[in-house]
Amino acid sequence: MRSLAVALTLLAAVAAAVAAVAASPWWWTATVPLAALGLLGLYDLLQRRHSVLRNYPVLGHARFLLEKIRPELQQYFIERNFDGRPFDRDTRSIVYERAKGTDAEEPYGTERDVYATGHEFLVPSMAPRPVPDEPPRVRIGGPDCTKPYDMALLNVSAMSFGSLSAQAVMALNKGAAAGGFAHDTGEGGLSEYHLRHGGDLVWEIGTGYFGCRDKDGGFDPGEFADKAGLDNVKCVSLKLSQGAKPGIGGVLPGAKVNAEIARVRDVPQGRTVVSPPYHRAFGTPRELVRFVARMRELSGGKPAGFKLCVGSRGQFLAVCKAMVEEGTTPDFIIVDGAEGGTGAAPLEFADHIGTPLTEGLITVHNALVGAGLRDRVRIGASGKIATGSDLVKRMLQGADYGNAARAMMFAVGCIQAQRCHTNTCPVGVTTQDPRRARALDVGDKSARVQRLQSATVASALQIMASMGVGDASQLRPHMLRRRIDPYTVRSYEELYDWLSPGQLLAEPPASWAADWAAADPDHF
Repeated sequence: MRSLAVALTLLAAVAAAVAAVAASPWWWTATVPLAALGLLGLYDLLQRRHSVLRNYPVLGHARFLLEKIRPELQQYFIERNFDGRPFDRDTRSIVYERAKGTDAEEPYGTERDVYATGHEFLVPSMAPRPVPDEPPRVRIGGPDCTKPYDMALLNVSAMSFGSLSAQAVMALNKGAAAGGFAHDTGEGGLSEYHLRHGGDLVWEIGTGYFGCRDKDGGFDPGEFADKAGLDNVKCVSLKLSQGAKPGIGGVLPGAKVNAEIARVRDVPQGRTVVSPPYHRAFGTPRELVRFVARMRELSGGKPAGFKLCVGSRGQFLAVCKAMVEEGTTPDFIIVDGAEGGTGAAPLEFADHIGTPLTEGLITVHNALVGAGLRDRVRIGASGKIATGSDLVKRMLQGADYGNAARAMMFAVGCIQAQRCHTNTCPVGVTTQDPRRARALDVGDKSARVQRLQSATVASALQIMASMGVGDASQLRPHMLRRRIDPYTVRSYEELYDWLSPGQLLAEPPASWAADWAAADPDHF
């Protein structure tokens, strides 16, 4: 009753105001806005969804407006250069500058607190080495691979067509072609936009087997073989899990499954598509190893591997045991850190599920070393690699090469608006809205992708040279230090266990013995 009385009073006031201004010479400019505000206030009083608006009609909308633009206010006016999330202003700036080919140097020293707990630094040498004239490449392909591939030190990480616009996919691929590095397709299928500009591809398939699925949603070996045999496809990758949301699948609403996406993914148009959280093609570590070997065979001998966000160390050791017993290995393993995340994910998964990249890399590297397999398997690192120092740290922790997703998105115009899952990306990167996507110029952005990759690799080589290292294989754990309290600094050699080749097969150290003993190649 009280709300109704207030509403009637407000309506009467609006009517009186409208009548008053109607008698004045400027009535025609004031009547419509006043009437609109009055009706808005009336609606606010009578609606039941928002308590704020019932108590503060009209004015309460300011609260929702400020909440809507909070990320922009935070990013542009409040955040310091080094404390933004997921990527701070300094990192975004250096990526933008390198992508544009402009100066990426800063004056007046670091703004970071180098005495803060957790601060990390690389160790320079008193005898630096010259920077190599040409960046080295990493040979991907173990003894079972007949068509090895020489991978660049930094590549485009997995991002699917569908999550990215066609223009963004083309810009990434054209940049990869110009710069001679690889472009991971993501699990959304192999589209014409991945193939149009001739860039080297790592074709990734996930639990939905998009692009190589039968009518029941299972793996179709014939279609896989046809597409994996394309010249552009240099490697094939099986996605077990991703850093943003390990352990769950995905749902693509039917409204988003247009004719083009349906064709690329081998799914019915207009029908909701569910990617399960698990693979139907295998169910044990041994079956996983055999399936990867089958992918390599079906592709005609091209490198085959898998990607995962590390969880249980015992489960990964079970896969290593399966490799040893089967006598075959993947040619590469991509370790995705829990801090990764181009795809939208539930907050609980993004914040609390999965192993961060540092511990994930060290676990995978040591497990392969201890099982005597490290020389057969190359390791890729994926998760917030944006600068040369990021790349050097990851190679020091066990990776052979790196993949970048969000840094590449910055290169094609991303402004970290964090609207990726809404189809309203303001710069046309993560949208299927043609009007928004047309803003992204493929020619300009592909050049930026190429420049970013080249400058970042050059920075990594310059850093290694300053450390007295001529090749990434010479990087050692003692070259990276972490402050663990105000008075103590420890090297990675001291902070983590580092196994020797074959140690798990001979005599596992006490810290690994229980997990190794419990690892079962026939059960996850």
